[in-house]
Amino acid sequence: MTVTDRIALDPFGSDIPAESARLRALGPVVPVELPGGIPAWAPTGYDVLKELILDPEVSKDPRRHWRLWPELGEHPSWGWILGWVGVINMLSTYGPDHTRLRKLVAPSFTHRRTEAMLPRVAAITSELLDGVAAAGADGTVVDLRAELAHPLPMRMICELFGVPDELRDATGELIAAIMDTSDPSPEHAAFVQERIGTVLGALIAHKTEHPGDDMTTELIRVRDEDGDRLGDEELLYTLLLVIGAGFETTVNLIGNAVVALLTHPVQLAAVRSGTVGWDAVIDETLRVHPSIASLPLRFAVSDLKVGDVTIPAGDAIITTYAAAGVDPERYGPDAAVFDAARGADDHLSFGIGVHRCIGAPLARAEALAALPALFDRFPGLRLAVGEQELRQVPSFIAFGWQEIPVRLGG
Repeated sequence: MTVTDRIALDPFGSDIPAESARLRALGPVVPVELPGGIPAWAPTGYDVLKELILDPEVSKDPRRHWRLWPELGEHPSWGWILGWVGVINMLSTYGPDHTRLRKLVAPSFTHRRTEAMLPRVAAITSELLDGVAAAGADGTVVDLRAELAHPLPMRMICELFGVPDELRDATGELIAAIMDTSDPSPEHAAFVQERIGTVLGALIAHKTEHPGDDMTTELIRVRDEDGDRLGDEELLYTLLLVIGAGFETTVNLIGNAVVALLTHPVQLAAVRSGTVGWDAVIDETLRVHPSIASLPLRFAVSDLKVGDVTIPAGDAIITTYAAAGVDPERYGPDAAVFDAARGADDHLSFGIGVHRCIGAPLARAEALAALPALFDRFPGLRLAVGEQELRQVPSFIAFGWQEIPVRLGG
C-alpha cells in the first residue's frame, strides 16, 4: 500500500485488538492517520517496534526531527497532539536533553524508594477495600475502577509529588482529558492546554509557598538553584508527564488484570492455588492488555528501511505496544489469548532502552499489593455485566475500561 492509502485509527479505541490485527495483515509498518488527520507510521509487530525504539536514528523531539512541526498551526484539528509532543519533558526530548531531565526525576523511583513506599501502598489498599466492602453490601454493584483501581495509584502519586487534596480531582480530570483522543477539536485542545497551566501552575505555586518532603518541592529547588538544569516550562511539563504516567497507567494495569482474571476463571483458580504467581499475571496483563496501546510520537531522523518499506526522514511514528504484545511471530498463534501460565515477561509495555518507564517498579508494586488483597478479601468477586458490555476509555492511546462493575459475592 502507499502513503495515500493511510488507515485512519479509531479515535475511540473501540476494538484495539481487532485494529492491531487488521494493520498487521497489511505489513510490518503501515501508514496510518491519527485523530484530526495527522499522518504517521504504525509498526505492527514486536521485532519491528523494538528495533525502532532502540534505533538512535529515531527521535522523540518534534522540534528537531518532525518534518510537519512547522505546519502544526495550519491544522487546527492537530492541536490535541500538543499535549503529547508540544511539551518539553522526558517524553519529547532526545539525546542529552532527555538524559538531563531523566536524571532529575530518577531518584524518586529508585528500588529503595519504591520499597520504602510499600507499607503505605498496603495501608491505602486496605482502606480502599474497606470502602469496596461497604459499597458492595447486600449485592450492590460496585465500580471497581472508581473504588480501587483509580484511587490507589492516584493517592500514591499525589503523596509522592505533594499534590494537595484540593487539587487531586482536577489533576485526575486533566490527565483523563489528555488521554481522551475522541475529540480532536481546537476547543478541546485549547481546554487541555489551559488546564495544564492552571492545575499544575497551582501545584507549583502551592509547593513554592508550602515546601515539603516531596518531588515537586525538589524539582522547584532544582529550578531555582540552577535554571540550566530545569527551566520553568520543563518543570511544568515534567510534572505533567510523571504525575500522569504515574497513575493513569497503573489504573489500567490493575483494572485490566481484574477483568482478565474474572473472565478466565480457570486461570484465577490457578492463581489462587499458587500454581501461577501474581508477577506472571501482571506480565501477561501488560502483554495482552497494555495500559498504553499506542504512544505518540517518535520521528525518523534519517530514512529508515523496514522490510520493503522506507519511512522517510522527518515522518512520525507511533509506538504500538498493543500490537507488539499479541504478535503471533513472537508469541505463537494464540498470542492474543490471555494465559498467565505462559511466562512471557519480555513484553515492551513499559518501553525499553533509555525511554523505559521510570515508574514501572512502583506500578508493579501497587498492582502486586492490590490484586492479591482484592481476591483474598472477595473470593466470590464476579463481573456484574457481560465482558462485551464493558466500555473502553475513549482513546487510541490508553487501553482500559471506563467502569468495572462487579458484585462481591458471598
